[in-house]
Amino acid sequence: MKIAVVGATGLVGTKMIEVLAERNFPISELIPVASEKSIGKTVELNGKSYAVVGMQTCIDMKPAIALFSAGGSTSLEWAPAFAEAGITVIDNSSAWRMDTTKKLVVPEINADVLNKEDKIIANPNCSTIQMVLPLAPLHKAYKIKRIVVSTYQSVSGTGANAVLQLMNERQSINGEMAYTYPIDLNLIPQIDSFLDNGSTKEELKMVNETCKILRDDSIRVSATAIRVPVKGGHSESVNIEFENDFDLLDVRKIISDMPGVILQDDPSKQVYPMPLFAEGKDEVFVGRVRRDESQPKTLNMWIVADNLRKGAATNAIQIAEYLLKNNLV
Repeated sequence: MKIAVVGATGLVGTKMIEVLAERNFPISELIPVASEKSIGKTVELNGKSYAVVGMQTCIDMKPAIALFSAGGSTSLEWAPAFAEAGITVIDNSSAWRMDTTKKLVVPEINADVLNKEDKIIANPNCSTIQMVLPLAPLHKAYKIKRIVVSTYQSVSGTGANAVLQLMNERQSINGEMAYTYPIDLNLIPQIDSFLDNGSTKEELKMVNETCKILRDDSIRVSATAIRVPVKGGHSESVNIEFENDFDLLDVRKIISDMPGVILQDDPSKQVYPMPLFAEGKDEVFVGRVRRDESQPKTLNMWIVADNLRKGAATNAIQIAEYLLKNNLV
């Protein structure tokens, strides 16, 4: 089983290789792919070193699956060439997510949509993945009408250059700026570029991807995405209005029973999710579960997850695991 990681030297690509090892994914050969300047460098997996190669060389080596995390333009250019060669692409960029011919998958929710003909599969946005995981079973139980979400997203979501900016600022070191403004001791109310309606592309992703993954275009979503001075782990304040009323004990049980979700909700003991403790873990953590007293049939919750793991690398590898388990590749 040859597996390629495209963007192998980046933050997410590095994490993908780490997660492949942790989950004992059955690999006979790793094919790390990166930009021209990285060709010839080596990447390690399970004690073996593998040389970084270019795109065409990777295609010629015919991996069964290629995990892409090299940006949208690279995916648009190269994913079709990989697919044409019979290689299944699992793409972490936004390039294919809203393409009506491509599947957008969180395995615990909608892996059943996949079949052998799917050669380009989209990995959702990190903020969307962690939000829909606990919301999917609640939607089945009570039917979601509207979601209002505010995200508090760590700098690792931007990349290694943003993590470096935060660390530099924290140590009063002048260096390259990933953001227009300082991020340490600050919040930046912009993730991705602005659209004509005043929302950002990141916020629109959450709107559109939520409906596609939950298979319900009637769900209304209002999102505000904020960059915060946290190294790793995204947090979200989520307000959900349902069609039908709910019992809080039932809600907590539904959340707890969802695979990949851990309920951390004991305010009396100050138990609630925080990015400090979610970093490095694959689960999505949910807490501060309470009724919204300002209107009926509405719930508040706080959701935290490691954006590089379940928000990116782990979700992609779980898709690959599903494909293998069901003989779809």
